Amino acid sequence: MTDLLETEVLILGCGIAGCAAALTLADAGVPVTVVTRAMAPEESNTYWAQGGIIYQGAEDSPELLATDVIQAGAGHSYGPAVQILAEEGPAAVRRLLLERARVPFDRTDDGKLSLVREGGHTLARIIHATDATGKAIQIALLNVLRDHPNVTLLTGHTAVDLLTPAHHSLNRRAVYAPPACVGAYLFDSERGQVIRCLAKKTILATGGLGQIFLRSTNPAGARGDGVAMAYRAGLRIINAEFVQFHPTAFYQQQGPCFLISEAVRGAGARLVDARGRPFMQKYDPEWQDLAPRDVVARSIHREMLTNDTTHVYLDLRSYIPRETILAHFPTIYERCLQHDVDITEELAPVVPAAHYFCGGVWVDAWGQTDHHHLYAVGEVACTGIHGANRLASTSLLEGLVWGERAARHILPQMRETDTPNAAEIKPWRDEGVEPADPALISQDMSSIKHIMWNYVGLVRTAPRVARALRDLRQLEIEIEQFYRKTRLSDELIGLRNAVRAALVVANAAWQNRTSMGCHYRE
Repeated sequence: MTDLLETEVLILGCGIAGCAAALTLADAGVPVTVVTRAMAPEESNTYWAQGGIIYQGAEDSPELLATDVIQAGAGHSYGPAVQILAEEGPAAVRRLLLERARVPFDRTDDGKLSLVREGGHTLARIIHATDATGKAIQIALLNVLRDHPNVTLLTGHTAVDLLTPAHHSLNRRAVYAPPACVGAYLFDSERGQVIRCLAKKTILATGGLGQIFLRSTNPAGARGDGVAMAYRAGLRIINAEFVQFHPTAFYQQQGPCFLISEAVRGAGARLVDARGRPFMQKYDPEWQDLAPRDVVARSIHREMLTNDTTHVYLDLRSYIPRETILAHFPTIYERCLQHDVDITEELAPVVPAAHYFCGGVWVDAWGQTDHHHLYAVGEVACTGIHGANRLASTSLLEGLVWGERAARHILPQMRETDTPNAAEIKPWRDEGVEPADPALISQDMSSIKHIMWNYVGLVRTAPRVARALRDLRQLEIEIEQFYRKTRLSDELIGLRNAVRAALVVANAAWQNRTSMGCHYRE
């Protein structure tokens, strides 16, 4: 097999942002190649999003939505981007999800879309597909893309690095040109081979970095691949200290945690202590259980410290009828039942967990980065919408809007953009000869997760973050040496990216000495 693949547009990642970009370009006649490291393209943060996506409430307006977004963002949101989201969001949902992909959102008995309210929203404007909205969106979009003549879907291909002439051109004078991207090196997991994928335009849509923390609601692939590749390529990364912790992930001493949607509290559930007593009124008398996520997560943290407990509880049984729980939260019910907790009869143990990265690669209103021909959309990008903290159910909408906007910006440029010259780009040289030792990778990954959880987690102090930086820097040196002499694997690529992403977050947390939103310094 040749080590070269050429395409018009390369899209790294196939969550809602990557799929929206791919669908918009493909429908306009542009051939696109969509790449995912997962063997099953459904595996993305989008797939696991439970709550819903913002649409439009009965008495809603762009101004009302913008106000809620900015308030949740602790005043740090970028106004023009918020305005774009508020004005273009509902139309994008209608056009791409309701009409083009035909996502089966829940409806009322009279056939209208069922609207719910979530924390931080002044009214009901969220549409959903029971408690598995992301799954419904992901499957519907992929079904359209799989059958599309202009879409090539590559699974089991991990992006190793972005191809930038300044770093990878055989012409040494390329360093004098403005920074640009011409594609990516892709590792084919099945063949164990790296290929050069050259493209006129590249869209980074690799998702988040929750897996650099010990407890996270994110799937295995969310280890900061895009952020790390962007850092190595010299891209600007902003707001990296703002990692949102979801207040309610199912707690178990051993094994992964999973999300219990905010919509559960929107439906009336309360956070309680071991004796079943609600406690949020002590920390936020006005919003109580529907306060913004950073407030709820820190309140839980304080409650755990005060009572010396490892978790708190979510009480559905006392506030939501059994039939409503089964009808509206079937996925959550089944997953809790798998761990011997019947949420219609028992309290659900919950703990905060790393959930959403509010920072990322700086982009403009069209998803353009500061490198020519390179765009970033979705969680890997920072449009400025979320500011210091994300409002519930804005992430899917942001990915949809900016995925489509990036595609719309690319379309008129395609004829004028030159095809990259393959002869000028270095073929990949894999110098590693030793097989990857899974025990070493697992241990290093565990070290990263524990460092980030203990020192750069919900509550940060100067000594903790300083310790994290020292430990992570030393660990990165060890991992880079390991990386250079070891044969490539997806796990090894992920380890290298995870330690770099962790350093990006820790360094930003060190530099920002002011508590804002989900970045809390004691």
